[in-house]
Amino acid sequence: MSNLLTQHLYSTETYQELDAKHHINAFLDQKALNEEGPRVMVNANGLNIWDSDGKRYLDGMSGLWCTNIGYGRRELIEAATQQLEQLSYYNLFFHTTHPSVLKLSEKLFELLSDRFSHVIYTNSGSESNEVLIRTIRRYWDVVGKPTKKIFISRENGYHGSTVGSASLGGFKFMHEMGDLPIPGIVHIGEPYYYAHGGDMTPEEFGLARARELETKILELGADNVAAFVAEPFQGAGGMIFPPESYWPEIQRICRKYDVLLCADEVIGGFGRTGEWFAHQYFGFEPDTLSIAKGLTSGYIPMGGLVLSKRIADALVEKGGVFAHGLTYSGHPVAAAVALANIETMQREGIVEKVKQDTGPYLQKNLREMFAQHPLIGDVQGAGMVAAIQFTENKATRKLFANEADITWRCRSFGFEEGVIIRSTAGRMIMAPALVATHAEIDELLEKTQRAVDRTAQELGIL
Repeated sequence: MSNLLTQHLYSTETYQELDAKHHINAFLDQKALNEEGPRVMVNANGLNIWDSDGKRYLDGMSGLWCTNIGYGRRELIEAATQQLEQLSYYNLFFHTTHPSVLKLSEKLFELLSDRFSHVIYTNSGSESNEVLIRTIRRYWDVVGKPTKKIFISRENGYHGSTVGSASLGGFKFMHEMGDLPIPGIVHIGEPYYYAHGGDMTPEEFGLARARELETKILELGADNVAAFVAEPFQGAGGMIFPPESYWPEIQRICRKYDVLLCADEVIGGFGRTGEWFAHQYFGFEPDTLSIAKGLTSGYIPMGGLVLSKRIADALVEKGGVFAHGLTYSGHPVAAAVALANIETMQREGIVEKVKQDTGPYLQKNLREMFAQHPLIGDVQGAGMVAAIQFTENKATRKLFANEADITWRCRSFGFEEGVIIRSTAGRMIMAPALVATHAEIDELLEKTQRAVDRTAQELGIL
């Protein structure tokens, strides 16, 4: 069976029957999917991916914001192969370690400021944020402040789909399905200016939303609040970039009340904004980083929780045994692929090119393309990540009551046009591989424009 599947000898219909027979897929109505039949992706190279019917798509989402250097890179394939031949697996239990993970960590901390020193490896972003909860609470216990247990995060933020990470996230429909959030996690408003800014200027709104954190800390008591957890820009919530006034005020508040500032860099990390990490783009200094996705360019599962020296020193010097561990933490093959990925990005100057060339090219052309479009009220983004905001009335920033249905329709038109972009609430989002050329960016934008135009025509707007 596995050999047949690998060789792609089945028809699309047979693949779809197997999927319906055995899978519960992510974030969808499985019954509806079974009736429709999923697209079966069978091959990929660069920014292109092909389905089992031979149709080519330009992947404008880097898989799930993760294939940062594109598909089919020999450097990563060879790194995995060599490591499999040398040491296919060993753990970080039993007082042991291995060269692959040590080399990766050495390289990882070259990319970060001296503020950071240690990392706990995981298998995904969800796990990184799950580990965050236990690690931060353990830290406060160790330093003699055991009442600091509560985490504050944001409405419409996304931090994963495990019990703890989904609780940190602010997606209400996820909470309703799992009796979440768990105790000790509360939420404040998101810095989504277009939807919630009202008559305020962006600067005023950014400060107002940041100061909701201070209000919440005072309500709960600073001695009870462990950390504020947030994405530098909101990914799954719609690629929402906060006003410039937001992050400096958040950092000031966290420092004032001795609340740890925890950045979820699962999407923003490893070059997406034109800096190695998104907190560097926004100019603030977190105490932890949750990483995954671009760490290995999605070639193999791996994530991590990066700790500041403040936290790590306390855990090492005073913490004793930390009752935590994962079977595949620091997996040698994953570590080898991650190291090859980072080295490839450095050798080819990929992050610098995103910052100086392809990122500005994407952002400029996207804004020019939709500046006068009757359906688009705003464009946000930096580097190789962007969002276009659908609006019913550009003058008043009025949103469509059924905005999610409209953008989902646009997403479907995108697939028909041969481009993969994502819808979330009233926004269409894109995050192409960091290695995208000008020609590939042009194709991405042209096909996106056709999908948006078809949506506007269906609504009778264009």
